[in-house]
Amino acid sequence: MREVAINSTDVDLRVVHGSSDAPTVDVIARNVATLVDNASYSDITGYISVPPAIYTLDVTPAVGSPIVASFNANLSGLAGGSAVVFASGFLDPTQNQNGPAFGLFAALANGTVVQFPAVSAARLQVIHNAADPAAASVDVYVNGTLLLDNFAFRTATPYVDVPAGVLLNIGVAPGTSTSVNDTLKNFQVTLANGGEYIAVANGVLNPANFASNPDGESTAFTLFLQDQMREAAVNAGDVDLRVVHGSSDAPTVDVLAGAAVLVDNAAYNDITGYLSVPAGSYTLNVTPGNNNSVIVASFSAPLTALAGESAVVLASGFLNPVANQNGAAFGLLAVLADGTAFMLPVVTGIEENIYNTSVNVFPNPSDGTVNISVSNMKDNTFIQIINMQGSIVRSEKINAAQQDITVTDLASGAYFVKIISDENVVVKKLHVN
Repeated sequence: MREVAINSTDVDLRVVHGSSDAPTVDVIARNVATLVDNASYSDITGYISVPPAIYTLDVTPAVGSPIVASFNANLSGLAGGSAVVFASGFLDPTQNQNGPAFGLFAALANGTVVQFPAVSAARLQVIHNAADPAAASVDVYVNGTLLLDNFAFRTATPYVDVPAGVLLNIGVAPGTSTSVNDTLKNFQVTLANGGEYIAVANGVLNPANFASNPDGESTAFTLFLQDQMREAAVNAGDVDLRVVHGSSDAPTVDVLAGAAVLVDNAAYNDITGYLSVPAGSYTLNVTPGNNNSVIVASFSAPLTALAGESAVVLASGFLNPVANQNGAAFGLLAVLADGTAFMLPVVTGIEENIYNTSVNVFPNPSDGTVNISVSNMKDNTFIQIINMQGSIVRSEKINAAQQDITVTDLASGAYFVKIISDENVVVKKLHVN
């Protein structure tokens, strides 16, 4: 045994499994490391050297299993010291003559015995992705206490500890609120002990004043709550991503990196599982879910410096800001675990011309009849009008002598006007009232 730590900057621990009715367990310092692996009753580990700090110790039957119990271990004042940490008492006192309940204790070298207090906590990151201009800045209350003051659109918190196993009332109020009584929407959630979550504020406060979702999904203001999040990548050389479809007026989409489909048929409010990709730079193409030949927009994803990290990528804003009270335009928002949030740079926007051909679509918005004027085009050029579901509703071949066409009887909605030739591709957005 040791009366002091080998290194004066560490705390040296041995762990004793002394709970007679408890199974073989692991002890995990949450978000740090597994301290004890497969310890059964009567086992005593070798010494573990850890920096002096405050740890949350989770006791589980095995790595990845549900947490049996969690404890707050304050080792911050024990630099240079040693301790024996022992599991004591019964998991089920009622089956053991009502003996003392299970707990974790530390015996210091001077004979002092300290009980680690039991805790129940989860990790939570909050992301503001609600593009309604009326919710550009909000206050967030949890069980009546102000948690976030003037929380801005397209910003996020880092992961923070929040109570688990109890009902949380999350209230969202205007950024000018003075108390919890000013909340506009309230959501009730209960988080699991040791769970890792994101809560994404999304949607619009009054859907009747905004464009409806083309797939019929509700666009009302809500919280997307997702568990089994990660604060770091599983593999040190990768970046682990989850994608959230948070653009309320956008249809079901795919997201492609080259020929690889990263996201397949994601509708509004869908959240994908994790995608692990090597750290690097990627071009992400957004296409309608059933037509990968039509690229709605392309974005640069500079992930080279993010090896070992995790991120959430959110479709954010409106495809048609004009029909949505001139709210923020569509883009991809990346949020890291530390709360850093940034928009991915646009490579090819919806309104951007490629090469030399230029296109004028007028009037836009239209009442069903639209004129399409093309300049600097070559022979064997095709004009396609594509609806938001990816279906081609009009396709016409034109040549250099034909500078414009007129299209009539278009149903109300949003469209893409795509000009295709051997050398040129141009995409314009069209709105029909």
